[in-house]
Amino acid sequence: MAAGHPVRSGHRRAPAAPTGHGRRDPPGRPVNAPVTTGPSTGSPAADLLAQVTADPLAPLQVVIGAPGGYGKTALLHELAGVWQRAGVTVATPWQPDGAAEQVLLADDAHRYDPAKLHELLVYAGRPGARIVVAYRPWPRPAGLPELVGLLRRARPPVRLPALTAEQVRDRLAGTVADPSPELVAAVTEQTGGVPRYVARVAAALTPADAVAGRLPVAALAGFAPELDELDPGLRTLLLAAEAGAGHSFDLVSALLERDAATVADLVDAGRATGLLSADGALVPLARRAIAALGPIGHRIDVRQRLGALQLARGGPVLPLVRPLLRDGGGGLVPGAAGGGLGEVYEAAAEEVLGDDPRLAAELFAAAAGAGRGTATRRALATALAGDLDEASRLADQALATGAPRQRAEAAYVAAVVLTQRGQTAQAAALYQWSPSPTTAGFAAIALIGTGHAGDALAPGGEPRFPGGAPGSAPPTLVSSAATLMARGIAESVGGTPAAALSALVQASATIEPAGPTVLLPDTPAALGATVALHCAELDTADALLTRAVHTGTGGALLADRHRLLRAWVLMLRGRVGEAYTLVPDGRPGRDRLFACALRAGLSRRASDLVGLRSGWPDACHALIGQPVDLFTLLPLGELAVAAAHLGEQHRVAGHLAEADRLLDALGNPPLWSAPLHWNRLHAAVLTDDHEAAGRTARTLAGLRGFSPYTAAVAVAADQWLDVLAGRAEPGAVVTAAHGLSALGLIGDGARLAGQAAIRTADRKAMTLLLDCARALQERAAGPGEAVPVLSNRLPHLLSDREREVAALVLAGLTYKQVAERLYLSAKTVEHHMARIRQRLGVTGRQELLTRLRTLIGPEDER
Repeated sequence: MAAGHPVRSGHRRAPAAPTGHGRRDPPGRPVNAPVTTGPSTGSPAADLLAQVTADPLAPLQVVIGAPGGYGKTALLHELAGVWQRAGVTVATPWQPDGAAEQVLLADDAHRYDPAKLHELLVYAGRPGARIVVAYRPWPRPAGLPELVGLLRRARPPVRLPALTAEQVRDRLAGTVADPSPELVAAVTEQTGGVPRYVARVAAALTPADAVAGRLPVAALAGFAPELDELDPGLRTLLLAAEAGAGHSFDLVSALLERDAATVADLVDAGRATGLLSADGALVPLARRAIAALGPIGHRIDVRQRLGALQLARGGPVLPLVRPLLRDGGGGLVPGAAGGGLGEVYEAAAEEVLGDDPRLAAELFAAAAGAGRGTATRRALATALAGDLDEASRLADQALATGAPRQRAEAAYVAAVVLTQRGQTAQAAALYQWSPSPTTAGFAAIALIGTGHAGDALAPGGEPRFPGGAPGSAPPTLVSSAATLMARGIAESVGGTPAAALSALVQASATIEPAGPTVLLPDTPAALGATVALHCAELDTADALLTRAVHTGTGGALLADRHRLLRAWVLMLRGRVGEAYTLVPDGRPGRDRLFACALRAGLSRRASDLVGLRSGWPDACHALIGQPVDLFTLLPLGELAVAAAHLGEQHRVAGHLAEADRLLDALGNPPLWSAPLHWNRLHAAVLTDDHEAAGRTARTLAGLRGFSPYTAAVAVAADQWLDVLAGRAEPGAVVTAAHGLSALGLIGDGARLAGQAAIRTADRKAMTLLLDCARALQERAAGPGEAVPVLSNRLPHLLSDREREVAALVLAGLTYKQVAERLYLSAKTVEHHMARIRQRLGVTGRQELLTRLRTLIGPEDER
């Protein structure tokens, strides 16, 4: 017989066992050592071994069919060993006929030429012949189907299936003691149960890999020679499958420029190698090997051509190009930047823009590297991802050098960035520079917000377009929402709170389907919540913000803004602890100002003078860089109160004067001016400035009829004047406090009642007012932050109230601050501390504090 192809098993080769005549296979034709343990009990392979072991001299004609790597060669080795031990000569098709008692083992019969297959067919037809033929299901050379058919008539063929998880575990146990279920599952899934691949993993597995449940990279090395030996067409098919196009026959046909029948043959060839599973999908470990070891130039070329084909037929291209971005970090696989991939990268970026703007920015950058002009789209993606500095740089670059259409979009991106940074007037100029239905709406909002309402709206109340109306473009979600937002802000200045909120709620519902895919300077929910906070419609604000968070409106860029406004709602409700958890640091600009003002407001409400002082420098820094507009009046008012508390009024005086000029320019709209007056009243109360308090109270009285909010704060302002003058009537104070509470301003109501209690000398009135303050405080408290938890370490020495007072004194509060926190008078706090000294038997302050720290402990200090 003529020489033929070698018998293979994996990529390792070992000498064959000696034949019955003491011969070895001819040089260059070694039979590989098995890569697996014996076949499973009860399997066709095990039955065959048992039959040969029981009667090695019996005639036998059998065929073994399986893809590469399933253990055909290993089974032939085991059969050879059985026959050799029985003294039977084991021959191959490349040896001359030997003894009459010989058995012929033919491996990889799919590689034989027709003449060799005919010889085997003749041999198998001899009476009493013993022959075992192993083959892959592809290719099918002439003569192989006839040979297989003959052997099948003698005995059912032996099929070698993939390994089960239990069998995988047994093979891993040879390398790792007691392999974990997670490791077994990972290996089974990644190898598809192909015995050759399991053997590669087991050979490369280290104890550290086993503990981590990961597959070693070294297990991929064995694929290198297999990939090198593949037919070029099959290699291209496998690269297409690795790129995700394996099940799209028409796409692969176009890639290979072959007809569907040829592609089907290539898929069969891939299955026969074991690299493709029965359903035509790449075995996961093989996919990793192709990605790591496949020729990089060929791999890029395949993805480029697939991308172009997908682009031409309108299909998704992102899965094809994502792997060419190294580790998702924006760096390209070498050689992947050019060669016509630019358009494909750009299309992939558009696909992912709404879901992952950071990845979209990387893809736009890759497209630019391939010669596409994508600076504007990259600026937009970068802004959506929240990187305002880079977005501003890219937008400015496009404004300077881009085409007219790109410059218009770049102007919008730059305006959005300026809005985020609180530069509303500059943003308005950029919106007006690039008129469209969308930018006209946002320009109107910015103009009203900076005191130029007359320039913002046309006579019919619609946003004004600079230079006349643009073309008759159909309304979109964004343009419709922008128009409604402008209408809502206009109503907030010249109409009623109900009309303003109605338009803004409608705008929020309109934009909702867009989710995080649209770049917005502000969301309808955020603007609606801002308006609602100014008129104490706290439920409306909370509902708008909760829905915006759920739908992701505005994306990552506006997520912090929604959190800040939700925290503001909680602060006004008096839920200080819960609000603290929502306050992010905020990026420089408008959000940073809100975050600093929130921390100041929360510290003040918690009587945390240390926290208020420590955060004040940051607050001043945030404030000094922000021009005043309507949308920053909330933090300005809160910082005005904090400044009064710290004796730093000069820090906010200029901004308050600018706020007055802005409100004057807009006709002093009550919705926007009333909360600022209310905060000024609190600042006057803190400094005992009766004249300023009276002036502010009179201003609020003039706004009494505008809304339920202005009515409630006007009544409460009158009571604050009486409290300052020491003539407060308890019933009227309680009524005013409950009026504030009914609007959700529970903390403000509790503070009014508590301060009135502290400043009255009437014991009965004090009790009534303290009961009111405590009831409101308990109502305001959120989960886990009810009335302070008291220490249980002094059950026999101090009362509950005395323990509470002692803990607050240890926390650094003055007697006055303790009194404000607990709604007591400063005299009462002093009396409690005197009794504590007497009970503990101490006289000096330092000795008292030391003893209290020993008895109470830091976890009780509040």
